[in-house]
Amino acid sequence: MSKSGYADMPLHYGRVPQWLAVRMSRLGGAISEAIVMEYGRSALLGRLSDPFWFQSLGCVLGMDWHSSGITTSVMGALKGALNKRSAELGIYVCGGRGKYSLQTPAELTAIGEKTGLDTAGLVQASKLSAKVDNTAVQDGFQLYLHSFMLTCEGEWAVVQQGMNTGNRLARRYHWHSPSIQSFTEAPHEGIYGLNQGTILNLTDKEAADAKAAMVAFVQEPPEKALKELSHLVMPAHHDVRSKDVDTKRLGTVLALAHEQGIADFESLLLLQGVGPRTLQSLALVSEVIHGAPVRFRDPARFSFAHGGKDGHPFPVPEKVYDETIALLETGIRKAKIGEPERQEALKSLSKTTAALEQHFAPNDRFDDWIAEERRESWKYGGRTVHGKAKPPADAVQQLKLF
Repeated sequence: MSKSGYADMPLHYGRVPQWLAVRMSRLGGAISEAIVMEYGRSALLGRLSDPFWFQSLGCVLGMDWHSSGITTSVMGALKGALNKRSAELGIYVCGGRGKYSLQTPAELTAIGEKTGLDTAGLVQASKLSAKVDNTAVQDGFQLYLHSFMLTCEGEWAVVQQGMNTGNRLARRYHWHSPSIQSFTEAPHEGIYGLNQGTILNLTDKEAADAKAAMVAFVQEPPEKALKELSHLVMPAHHDVRSKDVDTKRLGTVLALAHEQGIADFESLLLLQGVGPRTLQSLALVSEVIHGAPVRFRDPARFSFAHGGKDGHPFPVPEKVYDETIALLETGIRKAKIGEPERQEALKSLSKTTAALEQHFAPNDRFDDWIAEERRESWKYGGRTVHGKAKPPADAVQQLKLF
């Protein structure tokens, strides 16, 4: 079995406010549908199995860019959005946090009864992936979230998360079924990360003697092998810093949206009337849908689409968020009736930004970008868990003059 990767993040508590949860579900559903339409169901599961892409998706949806809350919130948003349309899209999401994780087998069985899909093996895969991460590898993280996604063809992916309350870290594990060989031989591509002290890892090949003794005792088959896997470690600081992003890639998006002007791109985008701030968000959403895996090594960059609920790097711009959702959903609807121009325009946008990077020279304006977003936030309906953004004092004075 191949585990496609895992991520370490600071452990955060709290809830997603309703005003953001609704938008996350709509945009997450639209992004997922766009990927399925363009690349297929397997491609969506493959992306969700990449810890860097998953974190980037959470950032573009407006979650705190580095916290453990991304996992619960993104999977909750996708479950709410995709299960409503599972018959059409052929994708189902089961499980969740806490008591909902325990409902996964029953949910899978119900899907089998409704679709005719043989779900017995899927139930076993769900249980075994949790057992491996919670029991075979005792690294100090106890699972509290288990989400199981499957397609109508029976392909599946698992996203699950454990917490270590002692050091206030969460660890997210990703699995994808196409690379399965056996649950008891080479169950991971690898496990490595911040040293948590002495751990029990029965998947390590050096545990062969111990496993052999255990097998002889309990009459169960041995587990073997360890390889490397993709690993994302998120820093403890809450604010977004220049070292957290590829400033050349981010600068290209901002230059495209704000410095060259949308008028130069109307023929390409077919998005007349869309302002530069929405274009900035669309460029990052387009990359989440169409970008190559190598472009997701700096997930924090995608928080420049819709900010973060705690105000990092800036408040969530509700007006921009809503316009992005509307444009994406409209493009999907038109593509279904044989008018794919807007979806093609969105796809071209990601190609345009990638092409511009070749000749773009990054500058040291990172802090200025954030300061400007925060200053202008009130114009776009900026909002955090603490309330709505207010105009700066000089802007208030100008408003009074008029």
